[in-house]
Amino acid sequence: MPESVLRKRPAQIVAPPPGVITGPLPAPRSAPGRHPFRAPSPRPRPKTPPRPMRGRKPWPIGFIALALLFLGLFVVAMGIGAATNLDLGAVFGSAPKNQPPPRAFPVLDPSRPERLSIPAINVQAPILEVGRAADGSVDVPPLKRHNEAGWFDGGPTPGQFGPALIVGHADTRTGPSVFNHLPRLKPGQRIEVTRADNSVAVFEVNSVEHFDKGKLPVQRVYSDFSRPSLRLITCGGRWVGGSTGYSDNIVVFASLVAAKNA
Repeated sequence: MPESVLRKRPAQIVAPPPGVITGPLPAPRSAPGRHPFRAPSPRPRPKTPPRPMRGRKPWPIGFIALALLFLGLFVVAMGIGAATNLDLGAVFGSAPKNQPPPRAFPVLDPSRPERLSIPAINVQAPILEVGRAADGSVDVPPLKRHNEAGWFDGGPTPGQFGPALIVGHADTRTGPSVFNHLPRLKPGQRIEVTRADNSVAVFEVNSVEHFDKGKLPVQRVYSDFSRPSLRLITCGGRWVGGSTGYSDNIVVFASLVAAKNA
């Protein structure tokens, strides 16, 4: 045999240290109630998603950046206003609360009405003053002046705040009178009243309505002071005779929309 082989020593067996167990590994301990070789079962999913936790959500960064941008623009605008004497209150704010709201209609000073013009029904009539009748109602022009209109001097003049009342006859025994065609007026048509101060109050018809004389809406006809307005009143409906005459009142409701020189 070769000498290199003869020089090799036989393998030496080294005993393990005391207390070390040798041999096959023991089986792992099984969990209580579970088979040692069964894979763990997956957890069941909840039927409904869990509710989010209560609490304040963090502010989005974009909102904070936008707020800072507007703040910077406001500061710059204030600096420009101080340098240029620009009234920024009129730009960024509203009118002071102690000022009355702007009106969408004119308001005229008191002035006696002198002439009535209603082009839609071909009325051109002088206006006289009337007061109260013996029964307390608004009087009408005398029959001999049935082609003239009567302004109730106990109320506002046409163009002032409140309803100016102008009354007139529909007809007489001799024929039609100044307000005979009053029911033909339509909303949107114009009525002009020339006044003693050489101004003309221009009204626009809102409605033409019939009322039983015993059921006249007094508050609506006589007591609406929300704006300058006009009421043209005459008789209509069925003739009943006596002191009543016609059964109804015809009332034209109109509002002041303009003023001009005569």
